[in-house]
Amino acid sequence: MKVLSVVGARPQFIKASAVSPHIRKSCREVLVHTGQHYDYAMSGVFFEGLNLPDPDYNLNAGSGGHGQQTGRILSRLEKVAVSEKPDIILIYGDTNSTLAGALCAAKLHIPVAHVEAGLRSFNRTMPEEINRVVADHVSDMLFCPTEGAVRNLAAEGVTRGVHMVGDVMYDTALKYGNAKSRALGRLGLRRGAYHLLTVHRPANTDVRESLGSIFTALSGEDVVFPAHPRTVKMMRRFGLKAPKGMRVIEPVGYVEMLSLIKNAKALVTDSGGAQKEAYFFRVPCITLREDTEWLETVEDGWNVLVGSDGKKIRAALENFRPKGKQTARFGDGHAGEKIAKLVCA
Repeated sequence: MKVLSVVGARPQFIKASAVSPHIRKSCREVLVHTGQHYDYAMSGVFFEGLNLPDPDYNLNAGSGGHGQQTGRILSRLEKVAVSEKPDIILIYGDTNSTLAGALCAAKLHIPVAHVEAGLRSFNRTMPEEINRVVADHVSDMLFCPTEGAVRNLAAEGVTRGVHMVGDVMYDTALKYGNAKSRALGRLGLRRGAYHLLTVHRPANTDVRESLGSIFTALSGEDVVFPAHPRTVKMMRRFGLKAPKGMRVIEPVGYVEMLSLIKNAKALVTDSGGAQKEAYFFRVPCITLREDTEWLETVEDGWNVLVGSDGKKIRAALENFRPKGKQTARFGDGHAGEKIAKLVCA
């Protein structure tokens, strides 16, 4: 059995690290890096920190518009798939790399398996939502992280090949959550004395008013901001500077990021995966979006959606103090192993 695994962005490297070792116990894996995230801070440091094997192929797709990037990946991935003749193509999450992998498999009549299937924000203005829906509807095996994801698929008529396995990011959080990190000492931080900010989605970064509103709301707070290169570029374009109290730092590796989340007073983010990591570690999460694909974190009271509204952000910073317990919604920490057994059966 030959499995061709497609990754291209930070969240996919994390997810693959939970699945790839188990795949390689029973199958031959060909790992393809699309190059969607390509510099060291966004890619290389994750491969090293998560002990991922070097990719067999790097498509060097780079950045660009959604159509341009997806088309470039699809064209180059098709050549690899034709050459390698895999028995199955494994895709992760909701990026352009995911969409290209799904389309490549479908057009070449190669079975496709989707890790993190069934997620829905029900906001089709988000590129990620379109990627998820298309990937799910051409997949033969759909690995769901939650029961809610299973229900979402059933509501769309997708019931064949659906498996509730749990969340692979919970696997990695359990594995690396207590790993030694120098992040706090290096940055001179005290546990519970700072807010952690991540912001990278176009709805926030590409609109000056939105990014400015977020910064204004955080002014005067102790904030650590590992800034995505794209966000830094937009800050320069808009002439926006970090407000008082905010420290802008380079992106950090996975273990350091977990440490920063785990020890923060609260996480302020528009990321998807970080919402869950805050939940896993019982850290309040203030989400800079109007919707989320991780409704479970909201339903359990550990996540509040505020968009880019400065008043809502300030209110959450001052008043949001969750006290509920986490549930077993995200599985038992063995999702990667379950996925590998099903793929390599």
